[in-house]
Amino acid sequence: MNDPAPRWLSDAEQRTWRAWLEVMRLLPAKLEDRLHERHSLNLTDYQVLVELSESEEGRLRMTELANRTSLSKSRLSHQIGRMEKASLVERQECPSDRRGAFAVITDQGWALLREAAPGHVEDVRELFIDLMSADEVAIVGAAMGIIAEKLRQSPGIGCANAAAEIRDAAGEGPADDLVAG
Repeated sequence: MNDPAPRWLSDAEQRTWRAWLEVMRLLPAKLEDRLHERHSLNLTDYQVLVELSESEEGRLRMTELANRTSLSKSRLSHQIGRMEKASLVERQECPSDRRGAFAVITDQGWALLREAAPGHVEDVRELFIDLMSADEVAIVGAAMGIIAEKLRQSPGIGCANAAAEIRDAAGEGPADDLVAG
């Protein structure tokens, strides 16, 4: 067998990679701690509310919401169930597709998002944006965009179930939407 030699990381690449790993662990945890302390929200709750608030009529098909939040169907279903119990969202049947469902932000969800957003944005500034110059923000944004695009193009890496769910969500598999239940 003629396996190619590993392309080991240089010292600079290793420092960058390890710094990224540390940021990836620490930043979401800090942001979530602050959201939870102030508003009893986790980052996924917040992301769901943001996605719904930015959508037409404050609602999204469950499949689209799963794609936007990178949650599996099962995890999103549990997430929406929890948020329904807190009266932040509700499920509505899709009139054009009996199997489909919408997640809809409620008035209480809107109110909580309006309350939480200013502090969360300030936290993002304090812990991320304001630590860089405008040029660094542009460079980091461009680099993360390139990486995100690559990752979106290869969704099946690491988990066949995730790949199947993505195919299902795209209408390529047996079910093209989440069931309402």
